[in-house]
Amino acid sequence: MKDDPFPTRLQHELDHLKSIFNETDAYLFTKDLEGRYTYANQAVLDLFGCTLAELQGQDDRAFFDLALSDAIARNDRLVLDQQVALAREEINYLNSTGEKRFYWTVKKPMYDRDGDLIGLCGISTDITEHKLIEARLAEQHQLLEIVLANVDALIYMKDSEHRFLYVNQKVSDLLGMPAEQIINRRDDELFPPTSACQPRRLDNPVFETGELQAGEEMLTDIEGKQHYYWSVKVPFLLADGTPTLIGIASDITELHQLKEQLHQQSVRDGLTGLYNRRFFFEVCEKNLSLNARHHLTSVLVVLDVDQFKCINDRYGHPLGDRALEHLGKVMLSVLRSEDVLARIGGDEFAIWLPNTTLSAAASLAERLRLHVMQSPLPLPDGDELIITISAGLVENGKEEPMESLYARADQMLYQAKQSGRNCVATKAC
Repeated sequence: MKDDPFPTRLQHELDHLKSIFNETDAYLFTKDLEGRYTYANQAVLDLFGCTLAELQGQDDRAFFDLALSDAIARNDRLVLDQQVALAREEINYLNSTGEKRFYWTVKKPMYDRDGDLIGLCGISTDITEHKLIEARLAEQHQLLEIVLANVDALIYMKDSEHRFLYVNQKVSDLLGMPAEQIINRRDDELFPPTSACQPRRLDNPVFETGELQAGEEMLTDIEGKQHYYWSVKVPFLLADGTPTLIGIASDITELHQLKEQLHQQSVRDGLTGLYNRRFFFEVCEKNLSLNARHHLTSVLVVLDVDQFKCINDRYGHPLGDRALEHLGKVMLSVLRSEDVLARIGGDEFAIWLPNTTLSAAASLAERLRLHVMQSPLPLPDGDELIITISAGLVENGKEEPMESLYARADQMLYQAKQSGRNCVATKAC
């Protein structure tokens, strides 16, 4: 009688299964109804540092600090008592090293051929490295969020449709709304028309050329205040290939205002706020070149205050300064928007009347003289100071330099003074 080959085949299949179980990187095990190990693959044995015979009959107290690894017993009881399968993360502390390990564990109830519950089987995958990487990434993300939220700059990401994909706290503060209300909205939906077009001046070249762009931008906040920024915009491709840009905008409003102040100081008279001599001559020279090219005529008016020294001597220089400020405002109220008024120095002023004939300029100068005389300066004692002016007018000659034109106008002013003051003297080229 031949030996029955069935036990041999069965043993062969069992050995084959054990070999497969031992080759896998996962931890496979079975436990009885009391939570004692009945089987484990080689990965579990290596972790515990024992043989299968030494493992069998032992529960988790022999291998884990259950005071810290309480999820093991809790999950085992849930599977056995309620006969349900579960898949959960477990944190276990090894007795041998005190090491903290993270596992993704699947546990299921186990039955015999009669359908009676005999224990549980489980498979655990060590996700410790994954959890450490995840924790480091979360830490780095938190650190990045802290930096981005507190850095003194607007930082954002946009797509090619100008929709915001990310904004930091500074952008939220500027727009007066939380980030979630900004995301996926276009800049022209968030900024007023006066400033919505500003970002696109740099945005569009980024998407068109794929190159970094930098420049000054003006944006308006929720209160209508204008802020100036130096913006750097860098092209960036998302993982799915979507082209975006990352923008970093540093607030240079104070610097911009300082530049404006310095510019104003360079072109304005400090007392009256009118243009100063240097800027006035620059404007006139440009206009003379334009007149020469297009055969136009302009008129230069030079004027001063009659008996201004007497005003200073009688009332003092502070009131004399007030008189000059008052005079500037009165004259501006008469002049056209295209006319250029400047204080040349002391009580001397000059007016450039572009594209104007001498006769029209004489009429304007006469109205100006009368308006000044009829607009007295109130004095502290309740009295009034009547101011009068004398003016000389000349029409520009063909290719005549500014120095010559001004000298002729100054000569006409002298004639007005000689004629008794409070009058206008004119002369064509």
